[in-house]
Amino acid sequence: MFPGMNPRQMQQAMKKMGIRQESLEATQVIIRLPDRDLIFDQPEVAQVNMMGQNTYQIVGEPREELLSMQVDISDDDVQTVIDQTGVSKEVAYQAIEDAKGDLAEAILALQEDD
Repeated sequence: MFPGMNPRQMQQAMKKMGIRQESLEATQVIIRLPDRDLIFDQPEVAQVNMMGQNTYQIVGEPREELLSMQVDISDDDVQTVIDQTGVSKEVAYQAIEDAKGDLAEAILALQEDD
């Protein structure tokens, strides 16, 4: 961090400034983004407390996993929409898919189409 300063001097300087750093023995860290997860396996994680505010530092190589946009639609969900709106199975399924699995939204959308 500061050139020419050994780790012990660094710790003493941080302590004088009210900064505490603690290593955490994490086995995995996941950062969830809207479209994907960043997964750090066996990362080095440090918790830094400065004036009562905790921050976390993660060191490691992440791997990315894309989140599935596929909605899990059960037969009961489809039947509920059919019972409420009287549409066909295919139309009910499509409405649920369009509503990203939200049954109430799917039913309202179909009722508005009438």
